Amino acid sequence: MAGMVAFAVTAVLAVTPKGIDLFGACVLGIITACGGGTVRDVILGVPVFWSEDQNYLWVALIASLVAFYGNRLVSRRDVYLLMLYIDGIGVSLFAIQAAHKVLALQFAVPFGPVVLGVITAIGGGLIRDVLAGNTTLLMQKELYAIPVTIGCVLYVLLFGWFPDEGNAIGVGCVLFTFAFRAAAIHWKLTVPAWMESRAKET
Repeated sequence: MAGMVAFAVTAVLAVTPKGIDLFGACVLGIITACGGGTVRDVILGVPVFWSEDQNYLWVALIASLVAFYGNRLVSRRDVYLLMLYIDGIGVSLFAIQAAHKVLALQFAVPFGPVVLGVITAIGGGLIRDVLAGNTTLLMQKELYAIPVTIGCVLYVLLFGWFPDEGNAIGVGCVLFTFAFRAAAIHWKLTVPAWMESRAKET
């Protein structure tokens, strides 16, 4: 639920400067909060999570409403930075929760939990940025998918070694992933130059 709240809030903050109305903000918040998990469950061939527990939709709606009116307390200059950090919380929670769900289903272990963890984590954000007309965070220079991927890999490895410590491992990996992403935001960490693509010169 915490991940749903985080992503719904980021969706509203992302479109705040564009002057979107309340209805549009709520729709975008719900789509963003549910998007990654919906894709995950479709791939897994299981019932989509919010179809079995519609409290998820209510949580996303309420979070969107609070963000829509609450963002007025934050200066426009700080909105984007706030969105980045809240997004970091969301991707960290979604990634590890998804990896746990895929592991429990024993779907394509060990790669399935990592791949679907990443898809779940960044899927909602991609939908948000595309619908908002913003450059996706995946295309920004700061590390984004890498912290999520490493967090999922770490979770799968540690859970395989210490299966009885699942809760502690999950919390630890969420904190690790968020700390990594937050460090990338704060210090503008990027991949090495040799890993960057080069625009073709004309």
